[in-house]
Amino acid sequence: MPPLNLLIKPASGSCNMRCRYCFYTDEAQKREVGSYGRMSRETAEILVDRAMEYGDRECTFAFQGGEPTLAGLDFFRDFTDLVSSHKNPKKLRVHYALQTNGYRLDEEWARFFREHRFLVGISLDGPREIHDRYRLDAGGKGTWNRVMASVRLLEKYQVEYNALAVVTAASARNAQKIYNFFKKNRIGYQQYIECLDPIGETPGEQEYSLTPKRYEEFLKNLFDAWYLDQKAGHPVYNRYFENLLMIMAGQGPESCSMRGVCGVQWVAEADGSIYPCDFYALDAWRLGNIREQTFEEMDKKREELGFIQKSAVPAPQCRDCAWYGLCRGGCRRHREPLTPEGSLNYFCSAYQGFFAYAWPRLQEVYRLRMGENRRF
Repeated sequence: MPPLNLLIKPASGSCNMRCRYCFYTDEAQKREVGSYGRMSRETAEILVDRAMEYGDRECTFAFQGGEPTLAGLDFFRDFTDLVSSHKNPKKLRVHYALQTNGYRLDEEWARFFREHRFLVGISLDGPREIHDRYRLDAGGKGTWNRVMASVRLLEKYQVEYNALAVVTAASARNAQKIYNFFKKNRIGYQQYIECLDPIGETPGEQEYSLTPKRYEEFLKNLFDAWYLDQKAGHPVYNRYFENLLMIMAGQGPESCSMRGVCGVQWVAEADGSIYPCDFYALDAWRLGNIREQTFEEMDKKREELGFIQKSAVPAPQCRDCAWYGLCRGGCRRHREPLTPEGSLNYFCSAYQGFFAYAWPRLQEVYRLRMGENRRF
């Protein structure tokens, strides 16, 4: 059994910001119940009980939203107390993580994160002019100042953190500017995720939409900057490029979108409802409720729905593609609607162009790493 990873939405989709491209707002609007409010202590207790009984070797409690800090610091104190006081006959190693917009963090939060060794992800799209274009507060004002203050607070309290940037039409034109901004601000762990268009709509039609052509440009320019730092002996962590190196080394990538098939994930809504992925927290994919069903029962529901099986069918074009071993079809969210014959990833042409452009230098970095005996 793989380690148990729970992604928990303690405040459901509630948020204190109004990002223009917010996928989770769109997702909530397409459910019968948009928001499940705040997770009760009883639901949290049941979740911890079941997780500690079901987990094997390791268990990660990761919190997301909306904005998870809206559940309140007392909720998190209670949650960590529930875990630490729980019987642990399997001697599970417990880890905590939290993804936040950084809007309301203060010293009390930072001290708590430090005490319980939370890995904190901060949503930060880059320099002020790029970040504030789409990441606005409830009053329509930019949030960059408050987010950067939170970054400095986490540094002050030595909280491990990384930056998560959404790649939009605007940021796609400024890859190296964003990369250098993170470097200048000593943010060495970078993640970039593709901006999602509203569910069911034709991709590429929003002002913020990331098209394949824009994404290809972004990946190439980002790689150029990353490659130069690798060669200079000043490596900067980029999750996507590091996962490519893992694949080249014969290892399984840790990023689920690069495995070619969906993995077993557990997304817990505030009412205890469980879903197979945070991109699919929709009524059609509800696996059950942790208050009523066991993990084993909900895993059977996952199989009945064919969630993982449907993701494993590559598009016919993929079978003869020189880059399939690196791409593996990409995230299933970018292959919707899925068909029995397999569906092509929306960003297919972007990946093809990027791999053809970067492959010789990616091999060079790989050989450099192998020569230095570094672990991926």
